[in-house]
Amino acid sequence: MNSAKMKEKESIISLTQLPQQEIQRIYEESLKEAVICRCCGKPVKLYLGINHPPYFYHSNREVNETCQKQFQIDFPQQEETPTHETTTVNDSEQNGFRLPKSRSIATADKKETTKWHEPKTLKGRTPFSVKVKAPSSLLGIPLDVEQKEAVTTTEGPLLILAGAGSGKTRVLTTRALYMIEEKKISPTSMMLVTFTAKAAKEMQQRLIANSSIQAAKLNQLVIGTFHSIFYKILIHHDREKWNSRHLLKWDWQKESYLKASCRELGIVEKDFPFDQAIQQIGYWKNTMHMPHDIKPADDWEQTALTLYREYEDQKQQRGQFDFDDMLVKCYELLNENPDLLSSYQQRFQYFLIDEFQDINPVQYKLIKLLSSHTNNLCGVGDDDQTIYSFRGSQPSFILNFKQEYPSAKVITLSANYRSDHQIVSTANDVISKNKQRLSKQMIAQYETPHSPIAFFPYDEEEEATMILQDMKEKIEAGAKPEEFAVLYRTHTGGRAIFERFVQSSIPFTIEKGQSSFYERKIVRGILSYLRLSMNSDDSSAITELIRALFLKQSVLNDVKALSILHDCSLVEALLHVNGLPAFQKAKLKKIIPRINSLQHEKPAVALTIIEKDLGFVDYLKKQGNEGNAMEKGSDDLNDLKVVAKKFLTVTEFLQHVDHMIVTQQSLKTSTQESGVQLMTIHRSKGLEFKYVYVLGVVDGSLPHDFALESARKEKFEHLEEERRLLYVAMTRAKEHLYLSVPSYRRGRKAVPSRFIRGMMK
Repeated sequence: MNSAKMKEKESIISLTQLPQQEIQRIYEESLKEAVICRCCGKPVKLYLGINHPPYFYHSNREVNETCQKQFQIDFPQQEETPTHETTTVNDSEQNGFRLPKSRSIATADKKETTKWHEPKTLKGRTPFSVKVKAPSSLLGIPLDVEQKEAVTTTEGPLLILAGAGSGKTRVLTTRALYMIEEKKISPTSMMLVTFTAKAAKEMQQRLIANSSIQAAKLNQLVIGTFHSIFYKILIHHDREKWNSRHLLKWDWQKESYLKASCRELGIVEKDFPFDQAIQQIGYWKNTMHMPHDIKPADDWEQTALTLYREYEDQKQQRGQFDFDDMLVKCYELLNENPDLLSSYQQRFQYFLIDEFQDINPVQYKLIKLLSSHTNNLCGVGDDDQTIYSFRGSQPSFILNFKQEYPSAKVITLSANYRSDHQIVSTANDVISKNKQRLSKQMIAQYETPHSPIAFFPYDEEEEATMILQDMKEKIEAGAKPEEFAVLYRTHTGGRAIFERFVQSSIPFTIEKGQSSFYERKIVRGILSYLRLSMNSDDSSAITELIRALFLKQSVLNDVKALSILHDCSLVEALLHVNGLPAFQKAKLKKIIPRINSLQHEKPAVALTIIEKDLGFVDYLKKQGNEGNAMEKGSDDLNDLKVVAKKFLTVTEFLQHVDHMIVTQQSLKTSTQESGVQLMTIHRSKGLEFKYVYVLGVVDGSLPHDFALESARKEKFEHLEEERRLLYVAMTRAKEHLYLSVPSYRRGRKAVPSRFIRGMMK
């Protein structure tokens, strides 16, 4: 059924004329049983999925069939299919919805709207053909020809280009077993380095499961992360100095040092992005840039560099160290002590490095130093999956491997055993546009009837609804929740899908420790105005407001005292604060009386008033992007506006916000480990799922605005990394891949990502 009625005002909702931007709100009203059938008057729901245009239906199948037949008789003109072109409408507002009166030709003064679009299939150019020879067996483990060659090449430098789904873990573990069992190489002379403790544990288990050798002997093989292995070397050399009680484990410990430095240096501590400074310091250390080597590019880097020097001095004075020091100091120790280096070189003859594309300069120098006597260095990785440049990872170590080691052998594992042919072929087309890469192409080993799908929601809210509906249909057909993953570029990109899952009954998991979108600095600041409009004595909100108004935090104590002295609210007490400059007093006299009236506005309108009329835009400009090019405060505000449009009252909006904050906090301690996986693309690397949905495949998201801005300045390395990110996201899918291409993002018109635009023609 393409039309229904609002329950209270009896207004007609016609899906053939309703602008797409109104559909999500109608959908949510239908969940509250506020939308009724034109035939029987009973509540109907709005279907909002990926594969079919929106329509109204009864949950009861028999009632639905009866009303559907009656609807065709009573309203045959309403059964036209929604058009796909851009149209405009004259609309009026009833019960909080803008309902169209009539359609008209687009004119300059009428609002442009979009209609539902059919999803499009994305197909790569390569026809399906299995080109990898039939697998053979080695040590009872099935291997294809390329895998077997990689396993049996044990001497000299070797680079194994292991593309997505090519079985690199199998190759690494089988190679280690082959060296021990067939080549009789002592496990004590081998070092297998991984990037995560989980990967190290998995390899250890696979070795034991596939070998006839006693576990005690296999355990002589050194397997671990860079940090765990080289930290043990430091401890062995000087146990007291490197005792774990001296380790700065947590960012809050580092932050306390930086805050102390800020106070000493006269840097305004309030709202300083310490997390960004910590990341920048870590980047410099991992890329072997000591304070005296750095030439800051801007004021932000100059401040970060000053804090870097202070931070290192404080650690040294207290005899402390952090995780980055484990590698930097171990390199210095070995490089400055030839005898010590020689003893470790005599011990270790063979080096196997997993995820070689993720290696950073200090890690590379350590391995090169230790392996220089034999050059028995085996790196396993894929330059197309280098996505950690913010940690110092560089694809150059793979790209230049042959120049660094002229005698090196390069073996490409080209068979993809994970993904369907159409997924592999499409992903190949995407990544082939990168210029800084080694030429190769993955070859799928099977084909299904499915193709990657691009679908076109109106915005983030509708995107989340459509994905959840599609999952429900698949789960009802027999799929399991743990077979699904939803991937997004940044944490804030998962806000809407998280909220939709909270409202559903489908089990899901999210990254542990991730804070709520509503706890972000800029979001807290603007929400404080709304909270104080509802409760002018909200002490937490008044703290945020004082910060947003650029008042000193000492004003908070004055406000609390003045509210008692003058028998007024905390908000009103701001008008009685003494010693403020004239411009701040004038600003307070303008802002304070208007805060209370915000509670009577629609949330979206209230946010605009706060931003433009109450001066929040000044705070946004000064505090919204300091030191962080990836996550801007203005983006947070635009995200918040998208949410606010769903609610008619400030009360409902704030209740929703508080519910989401509490829910996300509870998930930090949740033991739930199965269900749909919600995660960033970075977090998904190395994982695989039958069904994968990638959010926001539009310019500004994938690729990120930061990369686009760099490209405008003729710096294309970030744009290439964004393309690699999409490639990684696509190759997580085994059979079903869905790329979401919203028409609007953060309230602004969006265009399909340049990475897939050519495939959609």
